[in-house]
Amino acid sequence: MKQLLDYLAIIAFAIVYFASKDIFLATGVLMVGVTLQVIAYKVLGKPIGNELKITFWVSMVMGGLTLLFRDEAFIQWKPSIISWAIASALIGAHWFAKTYLLKKVLGHALQLPDAKWKVLTYGWALAFTFSGVLNLWVVNNFSMDTWVTFKLFGQMGINFFYIFVMIAYLVASGALSEANLKEQEKEADPALHPDMNKAGADDEGSPPNPAEESAR
Repeated sequence: MKQLLDYLAIIAFAIVYFASKDIFLATGVLMVGVTLQVIAYKVLGKPIGNELKITFWVSMVMGGLTLLFRDEAFIQWKPSIISWAIASALIGAHWFAKTYLLKKVLGHALQLPDAKWKVLTYGWALAFTFSGVLNLWVVNNFSMDTWVTFKLFGQMGINFFYIFVMIAYLVASGALSEANLKEQEKEADPALHPDMNKAGADDEGSPPNPAEESAR
């Protein structure tokens, strides 16, 4: 259901465009589709992630400018702006907030050390940056029909390729090995480390070691 909701707006956009050859009508449909997607998440009680929030607002702004000025360039820039905004959010959260957004999103499914989350953060930031550049290259070198096809199928395929590369990296680095997963589960579950809990209780009230704090 979630995957269908994520692609419903862009599918509707492509169908309306190829049926009517009217990019402005298709843009209006895209804006309505993204709005309905947000409403559907609300009705179904699903959390609205940052990526959807960015997609919604950029779609509203760039789609509105497209319709207002009757200039398709605005809607064609939308995928690049979204990609670069996500890349900036990933890097910004790591640099300034000292947190990994990917860990917040995928941490319930993947137990990885911070070193791996750092690599994934930079990897996905680079991937989204490249996607934004690739979108503009298609815009400037091919027809509107080609761009809409690329927006529907090309970017979807690229996203799946990025996921494949991420999984391949995790497998090659041993992060998804059975032994490593068990070790990460033990570290994540305090009940499996009574000695550590006891040590933590014994140290409670003593000032933290600066070296240990900086290591964290």
